[in-house]
Amino acid sequence: MELHNGSLFWPTTLDGEKTIRGRKEIDPHYDAVIVGGGMSGALTAYTLAKEGLHIAIIDKREMAGGSSSANTGLLQFSNDIMLYELIEQIGEEKAVRFYKLCQEAVDQLKKVADSLPRQVDMIKRKSICYASTKDDVEKLQKEFAALTRHGFPAEYWDEVEMKKHLPFSKAAALVTHGDAEVNPYRFIQGILEHIQQKGVHLFENVEAMEAEEQSDKVMLNTSIGTFSATDIIYATGYDTNPINDKIGSDINRSYAIATEPIDDLSSWEDNAMIWETKRPYFYMRTTVDNRIIAGGLDEDKPEAPQSKEWIDNRAQRIKKELENLFPDLPIKIDCAWGASFGESLDNLPFIGKHPHRDRLYYLLGYGGNGTVYSMLGSHILRDLLLNRPNSDAELVKLERESEKELV
Repeated sequence: MELHNGSLFWPTTLDGEKTIRGRKEIDPHYDAVIVGGGMSGALTAYTLAKEGLHIAIIDKREMAGGSSSANTGLLQFSNDIMLYELIEQIGEEKAVRFYKLCQEAVDQLKKVADSLPRQVDMIKRKSICYASTKDDVEKLQKEFAALTRHGFPAEYWDEVEMKKHLPFSKAAALVTHGDAEVNPYRFIQGILEHIQQKGVHLFENVEAMEAEEQSDKVMLNTSIGTFSATDIIYATGYDTNPINDKIGSDINRSYAIATEPIDDLSSWEDNAMIWETKRPYFYMRTTVDNRIIAGGLDEDKPEAPQSKEWIDNRAQRIKKELENLFPDLPIKIDCAWGASFGESLDNLPFIGKHPHRDRLYYLLGYGGNGTVYSMLGSHILRDLLLNRPNSDAELVKLERESEKELV
């Protein structure tokens, strides 16, 4: 499955060459083999390596060459489903706990970034979610009430207040604090460099095939040979799962642009991350060199668009949306791409053990908060693999009402 097409921005920002080196020799046994060398796989390896486990990551492409290189790098504790809506769906205690896990994960991501040998441009930011139409004002009021009732840092702006902060005005906006932005490609490369120095084995251009469970281990057959491991973790993102599991998810595609640097972004208050109430939503952020990353226009097709003309058309539509909101900014498109994007049917990620196979685990961070899910998921998987109690695993387990048949 082709996960992205067009001109990607983030790979152009890597300082110097990649320093990771793909390995060829397979050790006799690993504590865990992680299938997928993107954000989920890298963060999981980082977390497990801190426990002294012997880890290997394999990827059928170059590391970070899949969906992660098309990631737009917004890290938020708010989710595609608002807190008050999630409360209605799964109950107050579970919904609030899930939001708290996301909030903690943003802070944990910052700690990971600060530990790396490479600058990854992770900066704490506030987020502004504006009402797409006047009909959405009530949604924001309900969400503000739910967030503040449970201690999440939030402000509510009416139309008059919005005019004080931004060059555009909508009927209302919800402002949340404690989020962050990151250069996702440099972040992953920095993690991989760090964990390789800690002894994690990285295998690029290696395709995983069937996994054969035995009483005390699992044998993973690949294009270069067989890996023996105590456990296998599938962190394959939006790609086809190697053992063809079907879960409650929907793979779509979305579009994004990176503009050329803009001399003056002073009209963009605090370089906040901005999104809207409409679903699917339009979103935007800035970069350390004064570019704008913006995206949206989701389509119900799983594979990345093949037509350059189609991507360019969507890029121009995104540019027009930006110009409507920030008419003072000289916006010129530098890069434009389309990419596959996964969502779960119940708006929660799938993280945990296969319900019928004891040595297979998954970290599938479907949704707009995939990097945050990868962070919190790495801690859940760590506890499951080490037989530590973790009550949060119930929130995101694979066997849920939205689950389809797992083979």
